[in-house]
Amino acid sequence: MSRRLWVSGALAALALLAAGCFGGEPKSDEPLTIGLLLDFSGSPEVSADRQRGFDLAIAQVNENGGVLGHPVRSVAMDAPRDTETALASARLLVEEEGVHAIVGPNSSAASLSVVEVVTAPAQVPTISPSATAPVLAQAVDDDFFFRTTLADSAQGPVLARVVRERGFTNVGVSYRNDPYGRGLAETFAAAWDGGIVSVSMHTELTSYREALEKTASQGAQALVVIDFASAGIAIVKEAIELGLYDQFVFADAMKRPRVVEEVGGEHLGGMYGTSGAPPPSNETSRTWDAAFEERYGQPAQMTYVKETYDAAMTIMLAAQAAGSVDGAAIRDQLRVVAGAPGALVHATPEGVAEALRLVREGKDINLEGAGGTLDWDDNGDLTRGHISTWRFTADERIEEVEIVEVGH
Repeated sequence: MSRRLWVSGALAALALLAAGCFGGEPKSDEPLTIGLLLDFSGSPEVSADRQRGFDLAIAQVNENGGVLGHPVRSVAMDAPRDTETALASARLLVEEEGVHAIVGPNSSAASLSVVEVVTAPAQVPTISPSATAPVLAQAVDDDFFFRTTLADSAQGPVLARVVRERGFTNVGVSYRNDPYGRGLAETFAAAWDGGIVSVSMHTELTSYREALEKTASQGAQALVVIDFASAGIAIVKEAIELGLYDQFVFADAMKRPRVVEEVGGEHLGGMYGTSGAPPPSNETSRTWDAAFEERYGQPAQMTYVKETYDAAMTIMLAAQAAGSVDGAAIRDQLRVVAGAPGALVHATPEGVAEALRLVREGKDINLEGAGGTLDWDDNGDLTRGHISTWRFTADERIEEVEIVEVGH
């Protein structure tokens, strides 16, 4: 697969001409170009859905005149959990494509490397929709890294509560040895007041037998799985085949339809998990959902789609507010357009049009994102958001159980 997946521009230019230009707005000598870094090779179905959210944001802005007198351009490249590939893609985006900002990467490990090695030194604002490792709050990024999802310092306590509510008092923990896995395992352990029989820390293995036997050796009642879907499926299948576990609790990266489809609803029906989530359904979210379905013929299926949309939308509104495509200027406006004070605008087609109108008039806005409130602290972390409890069903679906608001 080519890492350079697509470049948009011509159709957007037609949309801009149809929308008309805004006479008094600041103009730029070049169009705003946003890079998209997602794990297209490792998680193609997830990344495809997130790309739809990204595309929707750009389409809505371009249908309303674009940014600084130009249609917004976009370039997408592959950023798998292999950090060397992610770094190479980031360099191509910055050095060859000349992007002014980046949405992504998916994973915490790739985000940490990309930000510290490539984008922060180049002063390219980078917003990840799904990197949740707490350590990213301490990234050496000169305030060029943000995220539109909560850090796992919020998810860990909810995961511990879910395990407790399932009636377990002693558990094994299997987690991925990377910033995501370590960070969530640590916050889970800090909030868990039961016993942790044993912990398995690993990367992807041919067999997880030794690690699983270790976690189950002292009577663990359930296995807490903190890993990505491919490895997690292998772990769960092997645990079942060996007769070591028949009860599981999952973290957010396992919230994938393919997990229950490949393992089977007879095994995973009724098994719970946690993940970051948009707020409970309201009029704004229903309107956004309808716009997404109208454009793509189906609702968003995967996690962090709305968060991907929000990352792109805040970059575009920040550039318009800055009157510039300069990276530092965009960075300095991100908190301005996404937080109070300012006129409250919502991530709907009508809300985007209103937001652009107000910003072009030099007025302050406060964007309420499709994925929730976008109030960022000094580290680029959300100060509040939502965590969902979900479960797999016997007929191989994912069912939302509860959404709770958390903050700091």
